[in-house]
Amino acid sequence: MTEYRAFKVELTDNIAHVQINRPEKLNAMNADFWQEIRDIFQWVDDTDAVRVVVLSAAGKHFSAGIDLALLAQLAGQMGKDVGRNARLLRRTILGLQASFNAVDNCRKPVLAAIQGYCLGGAIDLVSACDMRYCSADAQFSIKEIDMGMAADVGTLQRLPRIIGDGVMREMAYTGRNVAAAEAQRIGLVNRVFDDQAALLDGVFALAAQIAQKSPIAVGGTKQMLNYMRDHRIDDGLEYIATWNAAMLQSEDLRVAIAAHMSKQKPTFAD
Repeated sequence: MTEYRAFKVELTDNIAHVQINRPEKLNAMNADFWQEIRDIFQWVDDTDAVRVVVLSAAGKHFSAGIDLALLAQLAGQMGKDVGRNARLLRRTILGLQASFNAVDNCRKPVLAAIQGYCLGGAIDLVSACDMRYCSADAQFSIKEIDMGMAADVGTLQRLPRIIGDGVMREMAYTGRNVAAAEAQRIGLVNRVFDDQAALLDGVFALAAQIAQKSPIAVGGTKQMLNYMRDHRIDDGLEYIATWNAAMLQSEDLRVAIAAHMSKQKPTFAD
């Protein structure tokens, strides 16, 4: 397994555990983080043995967002004319967006396990995941507004589909903290666990359930759900008909039917 500077990655029983590993810096997102998360999720996409991802973070907090040292480094590169400064900033922002697009576009389900602070860029990150779960001490905040900027790495584009437009605007305009119970009520997280240990146990148990399903069926389901974010129902029905015309020929359907008939648990190939 490749060694990373900002992450720890393990693969066990078809579950990839991707852990942000900068607890001494509140798991702030430095330059290594932004490059490595792209590489990791490319590996996830390319590795058939990975069927589902658990994204977590070491220490007491999930992430305090972008590392301010990275912003200071970027500011140090400014000083040219307006056009060239704008070109640099745009290129940088698009690069950061691509890192979280890699999570969103991953063919495998990504489950986020969140404890403590989930601030700023961390909201961008978990918004790109399929499902979110948290411990009772979790706090969520779209902090960019307090830094004099609009969130620009995916929160404003993805979160309204998760929690609804009105609540989203309130969070984005005020930057206020949202505690775990409210996060569950508004649909930001699916479930709240008592503490971090219970959180990881619960999320890994759910990941194990997903990992036991047909990877062809799970991948197709995610593909369809993502497709429907930007298309009409008629388009989606046409797409799934074309998709399943190929995928229903996989061995997984025969295995599932045989297991059901014999009342046994199916075992699917990667």
